[in-house]
Amino acid sequence: MPPESKVVLSQIASIEAEMQRIGFWQAEPLKAEQYQFSEAFGMDTMAFSQWLQFIFIPRVKESAANNKFPSKSEVAVQAVREFDGVHEASHLVTLLSEFDALF
Repeated sequence: MPPESKVVLSQIASIEAEMQRIGFWQAEPLKAEQYQFSEAFGMDTMAFSQWLQFIFIPRVKESAANNKFPSKSEVAVQAVREFDGVHEASHLVTLLSEFDALF
């Protein structure tokens, strides 16, 4: 059974707030060509934190608005890889793990 939209949106709000708190939130938009990625998590055109901000979070919000969610999420696995050794990102990784657990 999929989670309730309000639960998902609450978790996304926590992720967004944590990204802002630790300085992983980018004020300027991506360049148009950065959206033309072909690798998982946009790794060929953007940093993982950019992918979270500009791809993941908007897509989750759209999914919540339509009440259509994927059967699973594994964003935390990539977060562990990307933020390994980055102390300030430890709570962000926890929040992403909690997000994955919703599915």
